[in-house]
Amino acid sequence: MFHEIPLSRPHTPLLDQVPTPDKLRELPEDALPALASELREYLLWSTSQTGGHFGAGLGVVELTIALHYVYNTPSDRLVWDVGHQAYPHKILTGRKDAMLSIRHKDGLAAFPRREESEYDTFGVGHSSTSISAALGMARGAQLTGNNRKVVAVIGDGAMTAGMAFEALNDAAHQGTDMLVILNDNQMSISKAVGGLSNYFSRIWASKSYIAMREGGKRVLQSMPTAMNFARRSEESLKTLVTDSPGALFESIGFNYVGPIDGHNLEELVETIGNLREAKGPQLLHVFTTKGKGFAPAEADPIGYHAITKIAPVSERVAQVVVAPTAAPKKKYSDVFGDWLCDAAAKDLRLIAITPAMCEGSGMVRFAAEYPERYHDVAIAEQHAVTFAAGLACEGLKPVVAIYSTFLQRGYDQLIHDVTLQNLDVTFGIDRAGLVGEDGPTHAGAYDLAFMRCLPNLIIAAPSDENECRQLLETCWQHPGPAAVRYPRGTGPGSVIERQTQVLPIGRGVIRRQGERVAILNFGARLQDALSAAEQLSEQGVVNATVVDMRWVKPLDAALIRELAASHELLVTIEEHAIAGGAGSAVSEFLHQEGLRNAMLLLGIRDAYIEHGSPAEMLADCGLDAAGIAAAIRTRLR
Repeated sequence: MFHEIPLSRPHTPLLDQVPTPDKLRELPEDALPALASELREYLLWSTSQTGGHFGAGLGVVELTIALHYVYNTPSDRLVWDVGHQAYPHKILTGRKDAMLSIRHKDGLAAFPRREESEYDTFGVGHSSTSISAALGMARGAQLTGNNRKVVAVIGDGAMTAGMAFEALNDAAHQGTDMLVILNDNQMSISKAVGGLSNYFSRIWASKSYIAMREGGKRVLQSMPTAMNFARRSEESLKTLVTDSPGALFESIGFNYVGPIDGHNLEELVETIGNLREAKGPQLLHVFTTKGKGFAPAEADPIGYHAITKIAPVSERVAQVVVAPTAAPKKKYSDVFGDWLCDAAAKDLRLIAITPAMCEGSGMVRFAAEYPERYHDVAIAEQHAVTFAAGLACEGLKPVVAIYSTFLQRGYDQLIHDVTLQNLDVTFGIDRAGLVGEDGPTHAGAYDLAFMRCLPNLIIAAPSDENECRQLLETCWQHPGPAAVRYPRGTGPGSVIERQTQVLPIGRGVIRRQGERVAILNFGARLQDALSAAEQLSEQGVVNATVVDMRWVKPLDAALIRELAASHELLVTIEEHAIAGGAGSAVSEFLHQEGLRNAMLLLGIRDAYIEHGSPAEMLADCGLDAAGIAAAIRTRLR
């Protein structure tokens, strides 16, 4: 058990001998526990240098070793769900020395990625996709005559999503040879009940039991009554001795084994080795401890889910505490959380909903103060949206707190269950725009494009923290579907007015008056737009007007007409894909009005922007002050 971060790179002689899984498989089995200890210490050290997802990886060290030890990867396919737990996998698959580059520009990605390694069989970032992908791979192997094996590893949280159960149902229907490992970190699903459970789990995973089970099926195929009796008896026995969800998986059509200790390498290797040769869909339930091996992470698995850089203990002791010279800036998620509590105190109709993003969405305080009005529906974005629609049908005023990248998963429900019925649901859309080190899987680059085409929906894009608070109030007071999109992290540090007000819907504000060029800003890049305008003025290029548009839908039609009449060039700025975004909306409006102003649309180009720091990603897209000024200079030339 580690209590502190290693001061320097740990000594890992055994780990250094296994740069790839083929070398791992050459080790004697009794060397694996020592390898696990070295791998855990190296992971602890490397992640402390870079930051990143932490607890989940520590929890699957033994499972990762066992899987690569038993299966012939990369020929055999190993599919991780979400990818938070894939750091040990990266270390064991040829990327150990590159771990210090993870989440940095041009470095390793934070999640499995097909372009990065042949061992990353499927790119992930969103949850609950592993079983579907693995089933496709297993079926593909069958159709092409390949005898490779396929394994999907899915967490208990990801198993709450409907997509996971859709895949389980289809896998059972097809009878495909594959193994699903349910990695239960004891934060959601049932707990083990002791020695009897472990004893029977080892029996059910044994080669003799599997052979007897399959032989019995063949014998009883011609006797349906006896077959059904045997199946029900087996399911009842498993439920009785394990107190687990085994009966559920058995009823779907999987052979359920478990739960077993996910940190016992001998038991893992034996059980997985037996299941590797089993026919049909198999599900192995393993218990792991999130943050295993690092005492602070075991004690606070939520807090240590992901970390920033951790200074070694010697540096932490030496640090001098200096009184801050200014109040820290508020995160947009905290602005949302504070507004949510204040609005709930005034109106009993407010109900808050999140699909498993309580901490990230700033809802911890609300959950504590208004538990009866707080609903975490787990990783079920589709359900979250339609659940809100149902609440609205009963005269309540629900607020759905959801990341932009996850709202994509509830798009059908947004259309049919909310906007088509014109129901009073407010969406607080967090992580809109570029999200930094998590990269393109988590970028909120497409929400304007898929939302602004929907009738009845109004969309606000605040430029700072105070405007975010006021626009949240405005959209919530609006008697219909409404969305407020705001970025990850902090804003410019604007003073937040405690008193909320309802702002005019579809009205922008001129922040800097100039001529010739009008910069129409949508969202959080307003300060960069103002800085770019000052640069251009100081350089004698142009004295540009800067407008805080506030609303993507409805657009401020009167203001755009006024700007078009008095300026030669209209420049739109948004932290969103250019295709279909706010700039496109302005272009469409000008065309409909018969106005022929020159246009320059600045935003995210038609590409997935690779991970890096937020500043690096904005510069890459030309959305910082320097990039905006350069684009306008070039266009004017």
